[in-house]
Formats: sequence, structure tokens, C-alpha cells
Amino acid sequence: MRVGILGGGVIARLFLEHRTGDVEVVAIAGRSERSRGKALAREFGVPFVIGGQQLIAARPGIVIEAASHDAVREHVEALLSQGIAVIVLSGGALCDDELRARLERSAEKHGAPLYVPSGGIGGLDALKAACAAGVDEVSIAVTKPPAAWKGIPYVEKLKLDLDRLPGPVTLFEGTAREGVPHFPANVNIAAVLSLAGIGFDRTRLKVVADPALRFNTHFVTIKGRTGTIDLRFESVPSPDNPKTAMLACYSALAAFRQFKSLVRYGT
Repeated sequence: MRVGILGGGVIARLFLEHRTGDVEVVAIAGRSERSRGKALAREFGVPFVIGGQQLIAARPGIVIEAASHDAVREHVEALLSQGIAVIVLSGGALCDDELRARLERSAEKHGAPLYVPSGGIGGLDALKAACAAGVDEVSIAVTKPPAAWKGIPYVEKLKLDLDRLPGPVTLFEGTAREGVPHFPANVNIAAVLSLAGIGFDRTRLKVVADPALRFNTHFVTIKGRTGTIDLRFESVPSPDNPKTAMLACYSALAAFRQFKSLVRYGT
């Protein structure tokens, strides 16, 4: 199977390390010659290209987007329009209803599957079942060590000393629609929860920096006609990027393996 990768970070590396003999990575795409993906491509002996059009020219059957919200906005529609399946890890970009509708239309029109993996959480099957019966509340608290929130413009405006927090500090509390764009590399799981459940406007999001934490710890609560579901996910951060949980990285690999199975069995 011919695979392209958008992005040159932790998820791209993980995929390259776990690829099997029947998988050919035809290109890693970056924004410019200065992209991290260029060094990664050289290390693993795969081609490096710049931009979406060069990635399309490499003729992948599927592309793993592991770059950014901007990459989703700039490239995914063009990929789908060429019949190329896409696994989107930066699911937060899909809180833009107009963008999501365009991508869904393109995927349907051109027969190109569009996948959004579960990322750093799970239990989405239970959420969907509860929603079928009727749900009153869905909320997620994304809590991470302070280092995970460094370098984010929204957080920098709060004027917090993340190295000296005396205890847990709430960085944001509101709807997923409002909060997801503020944390483009950190709370994509809130977007996944919203897409699988009751939408961005009804899903509540709380974002917390907690100096007592060693792991990225997320709490999901679902309340409705079927009862109450409380889920806790304590995830090891990637050693190379504390903003990303290892579970989220491996969810990309799991989604790709599921896609391969669907292609193999024609379902």
C-alpha cells in the first residue's frame, strides 16, 4: 500500500518505525526545505516533498495527516478530490463547520475515506450508544503537566509562570467550539469527542495545567437516558513532545491498520 505523510514529528516517526513490508511510504510532505520532515525522510530513506501538490504527485493511496490544523485546511480537500484517503490527526480543525462539510462532500463525491482516529481517549462506542438513546451532558477535562502548555499563544496571554504553579490552574472552561482553536496541538481529543457525540456547541471542555501530574490525564463524563458514564485516561506523554500522548500517536497506527483491513476485505 502506498502511503504519504503530512508532517515530520512524533507520529510520522512512529509510523515509519512500525511500517511493514507491504507498506511503501512514497513521500513525507513539509512546508519548506526547513521542515523537520526533511531530516526524518533522509533518516528513513523515503522521499521528501514540499506541499500538497507534490504529495499528490507521489500517488499515495492514503495520507496520514500528522501536522497541524493549518495542514488540514490547506491540503486535505485537494487530497480527497484526487480519491486519496486521509487519516486526520489534527481533528480540532474540524470544529470549522464549513471546512468539515466541504471535506465530507469531497470524500463522498470521490469515494475517498476520511478517518478521524480516537486519539488520546476511547469509549466512543459507548458515547454513540448513549447518544442514540438521548444525552443531556458530555464533558471532557483535559489535564496535563504545565510543560505541555508552553509555547501556546492563548496560554502566554494569561501571564502564568508555568514552571512555578502552586497547584492546578484552569486555563479554559467553556464549549469545545470556543476552546479547541485555542489549543491546536493539545485538545484534538475534545474535537473527536464532539464529532462522535453531541457536537461542538454542547460538549463542555475544561483545560487544566497541574504541576502534580506526571501523565496527561483526561476525564470524560456522559450523562443521559442510559445513565452516567465516567471515563479516565491516564496517558504517558510522548518523550519527544509533551503536548502529545503516546496513545494518540498509536491511534494513527491503529487507524491505518483498520483501513488496510477494510481494503483487504472490501468492507
